[in-house]
Amino acid sequence: MADKYQYPDERGHFGQYGGKFISETLAHAIEELRQGFNKYKDDPEFQREYAYELKHFVGRPSPVYYAKNWSKKLGGAQIWFKREDLNHTGAHKVNNCIGQILLAKRMGKTRIIAETGAGQHGVATATVAARYGLECVVYMGSEDVRRQASNVYRMRLLGAKVVPVESGSKTLKDALNEAMRDWVANVDDTFYIIGTVAGPAPYPEMVRDFQKIIGLECIEQMPQEAGKQPDYVIACVGGGSNAMGIFYPYIDYPEVKLVGVEAGGQGIDTPYHAASINRGQVGVLHGNRTMVMQDEDGQVMHTHSISAGLDYPGVGPEHVWLKELQRAEYQVINDDKALQAFHDCCRLEGIIPALESAHALAYAAELAPQLSNNQIILVNLSGRGDKDMHTVAEYSHIDLDSEV
Repeated sequence: MADKYQYPDERGHFGQYGGKFISETLAHAIEELRQGFNKYKDDPEFQREYAYELKHFVGRPSPVYYAKNWSKKLGGAQIWFKREDLNHTGAHKVNNCIGQILLAKRMGKTRIIAETGAGQHGVATATVAARYGLECVVYMGSEDVRRQASNVYRMRLLGAKVVPVESGSKTLKDALNEAMRDWVANVDDTFYIIGTVAGPAPYPEMVRDFQKIIGLECIEQMPQEAGKQPDYVIACVGGGSNAMGIFYPYIDYPEVKLVGVEAGGQGIDTPYHAASINRGQVGVLHGNRTMVMQDEDGQVMHTHSISAGLDYPGVGPEHVWLKELQRAEYQVINDDKALQAFHDCCRLEGIIPALESAHALAYAAELAPQLSNNQIILVNLSGRGDKDMHTVAEYSHIDLDSEV
């Protein structure tokens, strides 16, 4: 890349991707959001409050960690983790939620809505709404409500109303649809905190900018702790916010390879996966042009992943653009390999990772033996696995209720 990376353009496009594909009823709300974001994103007082909250409420900076035991077992490259699992609420999601709720307060909004799949974005949204005393409604597919019961209870403890969505595949896509409908009906007092780098502009840019703290910290930390910048940065990709958060500051470091890992489910040659970049087609989903899992008639297809947070038929448009620019590559990891990496991380490092993060860990485990021991793989450990206990037990044929 000869020129410094500067995307999106003024219309919110990453090449042909991104943009605003919205109903007329949402046009005013999106324009109001765009103006608010542009007004405050570089405002010193806004940035001071955002930095204060990240430090004193979220607990940043999160550390980088050398996974010595796993690295030794695999041989080859050193594997390091960026420990987003140590954030308040247990994942990277809160970085973005803090930024958006500070924006909502300045825009005079009194009601917060959100969508969630794995529940971590819902928990983070409910957390910041409680912190700032705002009403909160979270939409969640009923299948994900079942899979993530502990996070549903956490949201309710924090004062949020959780609305199960029974339409479609009853997962993240359908939750986002319902949240959009709510926003259309309540634009005057409601702020929609989207949890990923998708949706109509300015959401992909805005969420990325609130998550880029991950990569900015790594750029400072890795030379101090590891002696150099990583050779590879790896992150799981559903919508893609944790990946963009760590990728974006590294885009202008051409020596650092960026690898996103999609959910291969039961295999990308079956109908049961969520690998939008590798198997999707260009289409419009949730207000932006991106790669979408769709049939020949353009109908959005059902997806599958062991991880609720990756179970989404689209991807953030900037990821598609980075692939087109050949600045990032996107690999696929199936359920079984993610589950194996989950168990290996638990047993070898004493860290229980989120199943989403386990996809990135699994690819790192495949890559490390191919590299030399002076090379470094940095994995964004985007969240912890407390929420996934029942899913892992179910896949492992263990009845938790009968365990003593």
